[in-house]
Amino acid sequence: MEPLRVLVVEDHPLFRKGVVALLEATPDVAVAGVAVSGEDAVARAAELRPDVVLMDLQLPGMSGIEATRGIVAADPDVRVLVLSLFEDEDSVFLALRAGARGYVLKDADEEEIIGAIRAVARGEAIFSQAVAGRVLAFFAQPRPAPKVFPELTDREREILSLIAAGHPNPSIARTLFLSPKTVANYVSAIFAKLQVADRAEAMIRAREAGLGG
Repeated sequence: MEPLRVLVVEDHPLFRKGVVALLEATPDVAVAGVAVSGEDAVARAAELRPDVVLMDLQLPGMSGIEATRGIVAADPDVRVLVLSLFEDEDSVFLALRAGARGYVLKDADEEEIIGAIRAVARGEAIFSQAVAGRVLAFFAQPRPAPKVFPELTDREREILSLIAAGHPNPSIARTLFLSPKTVANYVSAIFAKLQVADRAEAMIRAREAGLGG
């Protein structure tokens, strides 16, 4: 079996030397090349077509996030594994949205780093324990229910709910302390956004969506 070809992207000379030595000492892994900047990483990934890119985030010039996005856009088959000092949510989720398949911290032991490279090469998603805890906590948080008719403003949605409840414009104006002309303008905007012909059709659409009950 051919060894996994890894492109190491790291600007810190001593850390890069240590990672390269670790990979070279692992029989089923080979160092395809090294890159010391984001721009260099994108160019080297296109040239070498490695199995895995081991990506630092803090790089001179183009960031590791931008480099990851560029590498994955050019070749979705290349798998990027972030190896970073940062474990904050912003860094983790920006990397994942850019296309990274895994995220491991630089203080991970050698076995964890090698295991993560192998897992990402197999198509798995892999995270350091601390990072995994953040990812799980994020997805465990309750999410607000999506708003019905998101194309409407909050005020327009409020007026539509009153329309669905059977209120005419003068009643809506009194309820919301608006002028009748302002309510009429809101109603016209609602009809246009929902692409309905009249009040009756707007009422039907609103009630079907659970408004006005």
